[in-house]
Amino acid sequence: MSSILDSKCPSGPIDQKWSKHKQDSKLINPANKRKFTVIVVGSGLAGGAAAATLSELGYKVKCFCYQDSARRAHSIAAQGGINAAKNYQNDGDSIYRLFYDTIKGGDFRSRESNVYRLAEVSGNIIDQCVAQGVPFAREYGGLLDNRSFGGAQVKRTFYAAGQTGQQLLIGCYQALNKEIRSGGVEMYPRTEMLDLVVVDGHAKGIVVRDLVTGEISTHAGDTVILATGGYGNVFFLSTNAMGCNVTAAWRACKKGAFFANPCYTQIHPTCIPVSGDYQSKLTLMSESLRNDGRIWVPKSKVTAGKLRRGEMRPADVPDEERDYYLERKYPSFGNLSPRDISSRSAKEVCDEGRGVAKTGLGVYLDFRDSIQRLGEDTIRSRYGNLFQMYEKIAGENPYQTPMQIYPAVHYTMGGLWVDYNLMSNLPGLHVLGEANFSDHGANRLGASALMQGLADGYFVIPSTIAVYLATQSPGAVTTDHPEFKKALEEVDERTNKLLSINGKRSVDSFHRELGLTMWDKCGMARTRAGLDEALARIPQIREEFWQNVRVTGKEDGLNMELEKAGRVADFLEFGEMMCLDAREREESCGGHFREEHQYTESDSEVESGYLSPGEAKRDDEHFCHVSAWEFTGVGNRPNLHKEELEWETVKPSVRSYK
Repeated sequence: MSSILDSKCPSGPIDQKWSKHKQDSKLINPANKRKFTVIVVGSGLAGGAAAATLSELGYKVKCFCYQDSARRAHSIAAQGGINAAKNYQNDGDSIYRLFYDTIKGGDFRSRESNVYRLAEVSGNIIDQCVAQGVPFAREYGGLLDNRSFGGAQVKRTFYAAGQTGQQLLIGCYQALNKEIRSGGVEMYPRTEMLDLVVVDGHAKGIVVRDLVTGEISTHAGDTVILATGGYGNVFFLSTNAMGCNVTAAWRACKKGAFFANPCYTQIHPTCIPVSGDYQSKLTLMSESLRNDGRIWVPKSKVTAGKLRRGEMRPADVPDEERDYYLERKYPSFGNLSPRDISSRSAKEVCDEGRGVAKTGLGVYLDFRDSIQRLGEDTIRSRYGNLFQMYEKIAGENPYQTPMQIYPAVHYTMGGLWVDYNLMSNLPGLHVLGEANFSDHGANRLGASALMQGLADGYFVIPSTIAVYLATQSPGAVTTDHPEFKKALEEVDERTNKLLSINGKRSVDSFHRELGLTMWDKCGMARTRAGLDEALARIPQIREEFWQNVRVTGKEDGLNMELEKAGRVADFLEFGEMMCLDAREREESCGGHFREEHQYTESDSEVESGYLSPGEAKRDDEHFCHVSAWEFTGVGNRPNLHKEELEWETVKPSVRSYK
């Protein structure tokens, strides 16, 4: 295994790289594909699409998910839409414009070649999903409809009401079930990956636990694909499903795979505010709502106080006393400014004392003007299910009263490092979707997550996996290999240790304490001093966890506390790497905002009016690279490897949305 980060990006013009790469790559005879076994961990859009497509190509596939059905994967929760450069609106969109918007939206911290490929295959994704029967919204003339999303000045987001992720996953699920029925895919639901098996420096299998029976077993394959999502739940409160975790990726990291840019986390600007200590997760309100909703707070702290105390209604605040702050600060993009900028702006007005929720941590998302202009029926047809969900949770009718929203942890741009073939530095380990770092840089544009997941699963990995498999002898490694026994023993030992502690604190109490530390010190805004505090505190929490956690139940059979304990133990190790990465990156970019590195009144960009004070200030001279961390043991400083970002097509510039 090499410690040198070789992206394996093909040479030549950027619009020819992908076709050239496919043309130059090795192929596998259809008759030989049947001899190879591919292990896929995860069954969301990336994993499910990969499993179905690889099976259709002839490979033997084993697919694992911890949900009771592949249809329950977290991709189902995506609401607003999926980006693609089809230019149905004839408003100037193109593959290049989608590529550039994604690069710029990621604050020039992503790999050019991967992003262009993503934009290039985006149109094929829509065709694939339409063929599967995904009920995208259509215009009167029959063409697929598009809506606007943050960070773009064109309409390129395809959608199915407010349940785009669900509909896309149903299409993917159908394709996967077809292959299960044909025998090409062997499905393992309610099964969690607990370790990666590495044989002679290559990923060749996994250790899993049956979450119903408690049985721990091993599975061998010729290659392993991880499509296990992001790590947002390290913060405890996030918009992620409660089961989302970092375990599969982290266990792979501990076996030699590098973890890239872990500090790049996305704070989504439109979530329902925290209402009490009893909450275990937060609820996302789709970014698509910002198409027709206007975001505002009162100009006066006094007025904000009255609204918080219930002494005034939002409707009582006249327009001249409202601060539509995104429209004021970013007139070109307004309410559709990118997520990182919109989130920090919300925090700023709340920090000034102008927040409107009971806690003071909230802003209004108001549909009054859109309802007056378009009619309630039109708004209901676009967002009816989202409005209904909000009313059930918040107890207010958003057709009559503005929604209250506040930023919350959502997506993670960091992940396991991969090359152009989506293979990690650990040979044989491929990583797809949110689990890898590759396409979004320091900030993800809205509606691009579904695009990347399906691109990786349907169109990229089916072409690139042969690059590795063509060098391997199929079935050369079986579960009889000593490394499988060793990995199984390590998992058994860890499980028994968790069950034997018998302390006094619950798993959730440790998770909540870690999450609060991460949010306070490594959340929406970070400082070197705060990160130092976190790096001192997290090992203390981890030490107490292994001395005082109480995990009830037994190893055999269903034991959700044991499941949670293993995941929290991994978060307690991973969180330290995340804070270290944030401390080492002495700049602000995208979702990584260091308070020490922001534009001030004295900067020429602010004096000229190009930027407002407080915008993220990059340092391209010293930090225009991917930070890939090599695990060296719990409590030890990981080794840092860098992939320098090369710019052949675009030139990094100061990002402005004014």
